[in-house]
Amino acid sequence: MTASSATLTSRVIPPFVPGSALRMLERSYLVYRRIWLLIFSGFFEPVFYLFSIGIGIGKLVGDVTVDGKAIEYAAFVAPALLGASAMNGAIYESTFNIFFKLRYGKVYDAILATPMQPRHIAIGEIAWSLGRGLLYATAFLVVITAFGYVHSAWAIMAIPAAVLIGFAFAAVGMATTTFMKSWQDFDLINMVTLPLFLFSGTFYPLNVYPHAFQVITRFSPLYHGVELIRALTLGSFDWSIAGHITFLAVMGMIGVAITAKRLNKLLLK
Repeated sequence: MTASSATLTSRVIPPFVPGSALRMLERSYLVYRRIWLLIFSGFFEPVFYLFSIGIGIGKLVGDVTVDGKAIEYAAFVAPALLGASAMNGAIYESTFNIFFKLRYGKVYDAILATPMQPRHIAIGEIAWSLGRGLLYATAFLVVITAFGYVHSAWAIMAIPAAVLIGFAFAAVGMATTTFMKSWQDFDLINMVTLPLFLFSGTFYPLNVYPHAFQVITRFSPLYHGVELIRALTLGSFDWSIAGHITFLAVMGMIGVAITAKRLNKLLLK
């Protein structure tokens, strides 16, 4: 067999390789490289919140006490907005865009005509979604560092923390999308993400809420992301960080498992 014929055979019947999901990332890159401004536009929302609430209202609020240390309100809000930007980037990509590809574009039906499997689609799309969250979070980290709202060198670890947040929300977002039947169902996404954004310790310390509300808030995945990034940017550490990381990692793995199972059911029926 000649080298050229071997190459042709490997393209038609390629062996299974764990990196097959990378083909989904390659496809997404090729699609979005000409509309990168559309992707990056989501970065500006947390910046607007930072200027309007963190800095604007922060002048009226004054300092906030965290672990016995007084910090300016903008420095308290900034890491929360960073976590929220990672959530938003991952959710936008893993819900609206995935729904179109799945229900209207029939993109995945064509992909499954190749040796790729639903699990490769799930992993590749989730990876691209968390990459969008990472892009937002990294750009926002540069902004808050420039404004002096980062109080610890550990803030560099906020980038992998943002990846973890993006992973959790992208996986669950894509899993949720596989159950949706129409565009109207996306009202439910907004109904969930907006309360998460407002009431996950984003703008106020958790101890200002009634006790019952504090208990409920601790089940918010964004709360765990916010507390994790806030600890890194402020240099305030305790064993609760392990709990935050575990919560987000388990959430992401459950989302991946559900997504792969649902894609098997929808695409291989």
